[in-house]
Amino acid sequence: MKTMKQLLLMLVLMLAGVIQTQAGIHFPGEDETTDTTLYIVYTGKVVDASDNTPLPFATIEGKGVNFATVTNIDGEFTLKVPRNVTLNNIKISYVGYKNNTVGVAAHRNLENRTIRLEPTSVNLQEVTVRAEDALGLIQEVLTKINDNYSTGDMMMTAFYRETIKKRRNYVSISEAVVDIFKAAYSNDFKFDQVKLLQGRKSADVEKMDTILFKVQGGPVTTLLLDIVKNPYLLLSDQYQKVYNFYITGVISLNDRLHYVVSFNQKPHVTSPFYNGKLYIDMDKLAITEAEFELNMENEMEVASMFIRKKPAGVNVIPERAAYRTKYTIEDDNTWYFSYARAEVKFDVKWDRKLFKTQYSTMSEIAITDRQEESVDKFPFKERYKRSQVLDELVYVFFDQDFWKGYNVIEPDQSIESAIEKLNRRFLKTPDSAPAP
Repeated sequence: MKTMKQLLLMLVLMLAGVIQTQAGIHFPGEDETTDTTLYIVYTGKVVDASDNTPLPFATIEGKGVNFATVTNIDGEFTLKVPRNVTLNNIKISYVGYKNNTVGVAAHRNLENRTIRLEPTSVNLQEVTVRAEDALGLIQEVLTKINDNYSTGDMMMTAFYRETIKKRRNYVSISEAVVDIFKAAYSNDFKFDQVKLLQGRKSADVEKMDTILFKVQGGPVTTLLLDIVKNPYLLLSDQYQKVYNFYITGVISLNDRLHYVVSFNQKPHVTSPFYNGKLYIDMDKLAITEAEFELNMENEMEVASMFIRKKPAGVNVIPERAAYRTKYTIEDDNTWYFSYARAEVKFDVKWDRKLFKTQYSTMSEIAITDRQEESVDKFPFKERYKRSQVLDELVYVFFDQDFWKGYNVIEPDQSIESAIEKLNRRFLKTPDSAPAP
């Protein structure tokens, strides 16, 4: 039985890894001159209207056009739209908040513009609250996992991306299409497996005096954000001793009423755990979304968990770590894991330099296909290992012809919205997918 600290380490290591001085990666088109030549760049910040708290992972969509992005860990966004595309309005949405539409005709660039979202909820007196306390509701949710989620193994295909930024500039982008053996939710002893199908990274490498973060585990550890399959991350009996749970509202999400259950780390607990929200379908008592952040108060312990190795004379301080998980309901009234995203921001300070540099790392995975036939585990040699670094593997699998339509996905574009509008044959079909 793994300890709580070991389990916590498994989750946060998705954005940890080796830090060393080496060549950085320059992406043509990411500098401001090129962007303003080919694109109109809309930037801004999304915050809670009541207290100005930044809202990470809010969705920014160009209305009437196929361009979207999400806010970063500080609530900031960059939406790039080609100059030959007419954009009049952008829609900002975030779970638990009223949508906001902003006109851009009079604001060719939304630089430094703050967009405020108003919280929305349903009056608790208008609905039936099944549980008198939040902890009782969580316990009831756990008893219904086999009713609400798949009880059989399945195969999934997913698009995965991880990026590393120095301030606002990308120094690393790696992408992959992966096959996933998704173990049944009814079996606690079967674990998800990942097989790398195709991958790519920027080929335009330029020498830079910088620090490059290497992200370990990639899609394997990102799948740990499936908190229903891995309830020990937030919802085990042990964690009842770590967290306080509260029912803080009822909202409509995808036209279904949901309890909002907030949780935070108990004051007497000193090791870093999480604070966040769970969104629970009122009818079926299924967790459909979760958003949470790591408690960063114990700075030294947090740093020791994230950083595996660093150069001498460098101090690396994690500033914020935010995570999001989503499930999709299908016609059979079963929920399926569909999306996860994680982002961590670091401050890096050399001993002999006056100023610090800010880095952020992000990983996200979106499920694009699912099937329940011909489901087999992957041979051990073909499995993606938690110790592996995607950036070091993908050149072996590089195949320009395979990606085709995926060349249109910009680094700042939401992979969720882009994949929805792209033909799935660009990912994998029996006739066209090349063998690795």
